[in-house]
Amino acid sequence: MEFLLQNIFLQIAFVIIIASGLALLAFRIRQPLIIAYMLAGLMIGPGVLGFVHQTETMLAFSEVGIAFLLFLVGMNLDWRRMKEIGSVAILVGLGQTFLTAGLGFAVGTLLGFTATTSLFLGIAFAFSSTIVVVKLLADKEELERLHGKLSVGILIVQDLLAMGLLLVLGALRDGGSLGELISTSLLKAGVVLIGLWFVARFLLPRLFRYAARLQELLFLTAIGWCFVVTSALFFLGFGIEIGALLAGISLAGTGFHREIELKIKPLRDFFLIIFFIVLGTNLSFDSLQTVWFPALIFSLFVLIGKPLIVMPLLRFIGYHPRAGFMTGATVAQISEFSFIVLAGGIAAGLIDPTVLPLATVVGMVTIAISSYLILYGEHIYKKIGWLFEWMAPQQQGSDGKRERAAAILLFGYQDMGAAILSSLLGVHKDVLVVDYDPHQIERLNDFPVRATYGDVSNEELLYTVQAHKAKLIVSTIPDREVNEEILGFVGRKKAKTVVIVTARSSVDADSLYKRGATFVIVPSVMGGAFFSELLKKKKTAKRSWHTEAKKFGA
Repeated sequence: MEFLLQNIFLQIAFVIIIASGLALLAFRIRQPLIIAYMLAGLMIGPGVLGFVHQTETMLAFSEVGIAFLLFLVGMNLDWRRMKEIGSVAILVGLGQTFLTAGLGFAVGTLLGFTATTSLFLGIAFAFSSTIVVVKLLADKEELERLHGKLSVGILIVQDLLAMGLLLVLGALRDGGSLGELISTSLLKAGVVLIGLWFVARFLLPRLFRYAARLQELLFLTAIGWCFVVTSALFFLGFGIEIGALLAGISLAGTGFHREIELKIKPLRDFFLIIFFIVLGTNLSFDSLQTVWFPALIFSLFVLIGKPLIVMPLLRFIGYHPRAGFMTGATVAQISEFSFIVLAGGIAAGLIDPTVLPLATVVGMVTIAISSYLILYGEHIYKKIGWLFEWMAPQQQGSDGKRERAAAILLFGYQDMGAAILSSLLGVHKDVLVVDYDPHQIERLNDFPVRATYGDVSNEELLYTVQAHKAKLIVSTIPDREVNEEILGFVGRKKAKTVVIVTARSSVDADSLYKRGATFVIVPSVMGGAFFSELLKKKKTAKRSWHTEAKKFGA
């Protein structure tokens, strides 16, 4: 046992073996793998078996996983799209953070904590985990969906707020001037952003074109760049998270980010597994016995309170409750920054160290339960969505009047919908676009099409737009349940409509074909450009679409 504790190789080997076994079991019973990783940490940590203790090496490995995750997030940030939700992310991010912090302060006070401790707990629990959210959304391939982009935008705002707070805590700990700290930080941030823009604009494209001659060299150069920027910003006081994100953003325009992403993903996943295992080792049954009641109250506050704060904020801006619920569900946990903020308060002598076990329990509970909320959010909303109908904006035709039937219905304008709209207009000029993102509806004002705001999963909307009377329906929404709703509606009406839907995988595609889909688009197999060419040839002829489907194995 002593030999195991002293040998880092054996510790990592033991950790991976246990985590692999639990992950296989979790996959078998259809549970989130993150739960398995945290349980592995709990089992082998000092609180249970005691085989593995947190070491500097294990903590460093987990930080590498965080860096790689945010590096890949940065590479995939499309600033043309981010501009659409930038103001929304700022308003909702700030609103959610300050409202949660204020309510958290009230909860802490009611539980008997001092005013200072309650304030720190409220602020710490206001932040959500970028690591957990991005990993789960990436696994579901939902980073590019509306709630995925909103969530990432809100989390970036939160991370920037957290970094500012850590700088303030550092000044309080060191006894420095707060005004001087703020001015110095703003100056450093300006220099960093200008420097990175210059390098990304003039130097990185040449460097990576040269490195791309050899795949191994491209991989190594990308990792090296990530560590260069991350280390530099860490020494400037901005933290690993911001450095890794900016390193990724600087590579987003090089044209090699897709190839780099494929190379780094396995490495990222390995180090992130270590992160979740290390998180699990923080918990012990002794600490659970002493803090279980306040941990339960704060966990319920985070799991229920955060979504209920995000939903009305997004509705106020114009978003559908569905988007609000899906976005709110993603932020229903506390962040790795929560522990750092509390540790900073302890180091500054402002709060008692006993709050860390409380935060650990709240962290594990909220991360575990929010994993289910993120993975099964669509299904959960389908069951409880009626509770939020009073918040929903008036959909076209919700006053009892039907929308004039269109020859072609396009459900979902974002991404592929935008790519194929011109081809649809070539098939027939009478096109009606339906989307529940108000920004997408505004963009369609420049096109000669009708556009309506609404939730496609709502059968009332399908009835209102008279979907069964369309010659062609194209759904670019890669959600199996939503597409099954469309197919079920058309089937019940015994319509002869050509129904083309989108699926994330071949398994979902097979299921949709069995439900009556004429043709199923799997984006990993067929892109928008290729589908546009098919539209020009097949148009609304059902038989020719069936023939094309057989070519793809339907």
